[in-house]
Amino acid sequence: MQTELAPFIRGTSRGDEAEAILRKCVHCGFCTATCPTYQLLGDELDGPRGRIYLIKRMLETAQAGDQTRLHLDRCLTCRSCETTCPSGVEYGRLVNIGRAVVEELAPRRPLQQSIWRRVIAELVSRPRVFKKTVALGRIAAPLLPQVVADKMARIPRAGTWPAPRHGRKWLVLSGCAQPTLAPDVNAAAARLLDRIGISLVEVRHDGCCGALRFHLDDERGSRKDASSLIAKWLPQIDRGEVEGVLVTASGCLAFMREYSHLFASDPNGMARVSRLVPVLHDVSELVASNWTAIAPLLPADSERIRLVFQSPCTLQHGLRIRGTIERLLESAGFDLTPVTDAHLCCGSAGSYSLLNPGIAQRLRDNKIEALLAGDPAGIASANVGCIAHLASGTRQPVRHWVEWLEARIAAAS
Repeated sequence: MQTELAPFIRGTSRGDEAEAILRKCVHCGFCTATCPTYQLLGDELDGPRGRIYLIKRMLETAQAGDQTRLHLDRCLTCRSCETTCPSGVEYGRLVNIGRAVVEELAPRRPLQQSIWRRVIAELVSRPRVFKKTVALGRIAAPLLPQVVADKMARIPRAGTWPAPRHGRKWLVLSGCAQPTLAPDVNAAAARLLDRIGISLVEVRHDGCCGALRFHLDDERGSRKDASSLIAKWLPQIDRGEVEGVLVTASGCLAFMREYSHLFASDPNGMARVSRLVPVLHDVSELVASNWTAIAPLLPADSERIRLVFQSPCTLQHGLRIRGTIERLLESAGFDLTPVTDAHLCCGSAGSYSLLNPGIAQRLRDNKIEALLAGDPAGIASANVGCIAHLASGTRQPVRHWVEWLEARIAAAS
């Protein structure tokens, strides 16, 4: 795709990056076939190719309006299009650049919209504040918007967390929303790994990874959250007290593994990121590498359980981890039912379901229909946002896959 960038961005680091990405696009349209919003809305501008044209035009004319912002806002950033694209177009990076430029060039957002985005950022990214807010919200649920009340309706309790007692130790991200919305996920991972001689350790109130604010167009706030998190972890990493950092939310890990983009203009930050990113691991990677120690803990000759796995977009398209969790679950005695259009987003996408509830709920309902078609006993996922979003639309149990696995092992002990 030929481009001629406007002077305001020509020759800048983000301009050069955007131009390189744009030049890879050959207009083939393969991406539209796997784009959830295009499939749902049927509008070319709500598909990757159309959004690429909008961004190109904006960068060439230095002009942007509400129309451009609307279609970029509607993008889930699921990155399914990247998996499909034969030319390797890094659409996720391009849309992030486009959103940042829109905020500079377009008229200000309506006041109500700006306030709602700020409220989400300030409440959710602060774990202690979010926990108190959810507690109050459950009391006042009848007064809240339905999209918010639904997410608070089915919050499980946290189970026991074994004390760190092993020589092998890993840090684990606590995060911002997960301790409240899915409090037993990390505890279940800790119980599972404790059985094979690995202790998980949380840094109390480590906080948000920065993804939430970043996707709400607050790059400075995102960098501040990320810097705080890194500062809390690096001392133990640098002293060799832990083997690495485990992340049980695929959405957080996908963002953290790309911290280099967030700190590109900060040499000191980049130096710290270079020490952190290599030791970040999804929980599935650690479980898979230790499967020979875990497998004997499973019940022998027990009845197999029908389960369905919802692979979050951040897992399959962001982290490119595909098939690993499915193989682990099948080895653990679960029969996984097939999922039609498994590549399509469930509609959660971080704060998206709160900002675009109509689209998000339609995607959720479509996803639940596909997940339950095989009549499973429950739904497994790998990301807190997906778990909360799906649970708001079905009575079937929706749990992190580690919770399903740990419960099966616990039943055999």
